[in-house]
Amino acid sequence: MDRDIVHALPKVVLHDHLDGGLRAATIVELAQDCGYQGLPTMDAEELSAWFVQAANSGSLPSYLECFAHTCAVMQTADALRRVAREAVEDLAADNVVYAELRFAPEQHQEQGLSLQQVVDAVVAGVKEGETAAADAGRPIAARIILCGMRHADRTKEIAQLTIDNFGAESPAEGYVVAFDIAGAEVGFPATNHAEAFELLRKHFVPFTIHAGEAAGCDSLAGAVHCGASRLGHGARLYEDFSASIDGIDPGVMSAYVRDRRLALELCPTSNTQTGVVDDIADHPLPLLHSLGFAVTVNTDNRLLGDTDMTGEMMVLVDTFDYDLGALYTLTLNAMAQAFIPELEREDIVRGVIEPTFTRIGAALQGDLSDESQDTPTGEALTSQLQLSEEELAGIDPAVLEELGISLDDLGVKNND
Repeated sequence: MDRDIVHALPKVVLHDHLDGGLRAATIVELAQDCGYQGLPTMDAEELSAWFVQAANSGSLPSYLECFAHTCAVMQTADALRRVAREAVEDLAADNVVYAELRFAPEQHQEQGLSLQQVVDAVVAGVKEGETAAADAGRPIAARIILCGMRHADRTKEIAQLTIDNFGAESPAEGYVVAFDIAGAEVGFPATNHAEAFELLRKHFVPFTIHAGEAAGCDSLAGAVHCGASRLGHGARLYEDFSASIDGIDPGVMSAYVRDRRLALELCPTSNTQTGVVDDIADHPLPLLHSLGFAVTVNTDNRLLGDTDMTGEMMVLVDTFDYDLGALYTLTLNAMAQAFIPELEREDIVRGVIEPTFTRIGAALQGDLSDESQDTPTGEALTSQLQLSEEELAGIDPAVLEELGISLDDLGVKNND
C-alpha cells in the first residue's frame, strides 16, 4: 500500500472547498489580473508554503483568515470559471471519480456579480473541468454545494438560490446538489438558521451542516435537530462517548447519528491544523469507523493543507495501518452518502469503483503470492487498470470476497 497504489485507487470526496483548493500559481496570476496587492508574496512556491504555515494555527478562526486572499481573486466570472475548472482537473488527476465542491456565493459579489451569475460561472467551470478530465482519460463527475455563512444573515437567501438551481431543469442543470452553512462555528449555532433549513426541507433539497469542528456536542446536536443529512467534519462526536468495562459507548445523540447513517465528513489534515486534535495519531476517524459510524475521508482545503485525497488516504495507511479493504469501505461510505440520485451512485460504484479496486486487489494478491515478482506500483499498476467495457458493466461480488472484501460487511447491495 505505497503512495503509487493509493494514487491509483478511485476516490470520492464529499467535503472540498472551492476557495480553499486553488493552485498557488493561479492565485498569483489572478491577483496580477485584478490588481489585488494583499498577498504576502507573489512567488507561487513561497505563497503555497505561506498558506500551509498560516493554516497550521491550531485555531479555526485563524485558519479561516486565509480565505480573505483566495476570495479576493475570485470576484469575476472568468476567475470563478477558471478556479472551478482547475479544481475539477486537479481532483481528476488524483483519480477522484466523484467530487462535491462547495463555496459561498455571497463571498464573490465585490465586483457586482449577482448570486446567479456567480453560480453560473462556477457551473460552467465545473463542466469544462469534467470535459478536460475526460479528454485526459480520467473521467470525473463533479457537483456543487452552495454555502451560506453562519455568521451572516443571508442563509435563507442562499437556501432559495440552492432551490432555484436544484434539479436537471434548473439553470444549473443538476450540478447544484445541496446546501451547507460554513464559517466560524463557535457562537453561531446552526439553529440560528432554522428558517433556511425549513425552506430546504419544504422543497426536498438536502443539506449538510458544518459541526463538530471548533465546537462540540451542542453544535452537533443542533445540526441534527435542524435535519442535516450529513455532518461537515463531525470529528468531536467522540465528546458524546463514555467508557465502561465493556468498552466505549456512544451517547444518545451520537448513537442517533450512527444508527441513522448520518455521514461524517472527516478531514484528518484539516482537523489537525484547526486544533480538533494536537497530533494526527490522535484523530478519532479509526475509532468512529470501528464503532460503526458512516465515516468518510475528505480534503477540506487542498491548498491550506498541502493535501489531496491520496494524501488523506496515506495518512490512514501510514498512521493507522489502513489496508485496501478499509479504504474501499470509506470510498463506498462516501459514494452511498453523495447528494446525487441512487441510480447514479450505483453506476459509479458498479462501473468504476468495484472493478478498479478488484483489479488492484487481484494484482497485489498475485504478486504477493509470487516471491519472484515485486509489488506492482506506478506505471506497471496503472497498465493493469485499463478496464474493458465488459468489465466496467459490473463485477461478480464473489471476486471481492475472495480478496477478503465482504459485500455483506460493507452493506453493498448485490443486484445479481
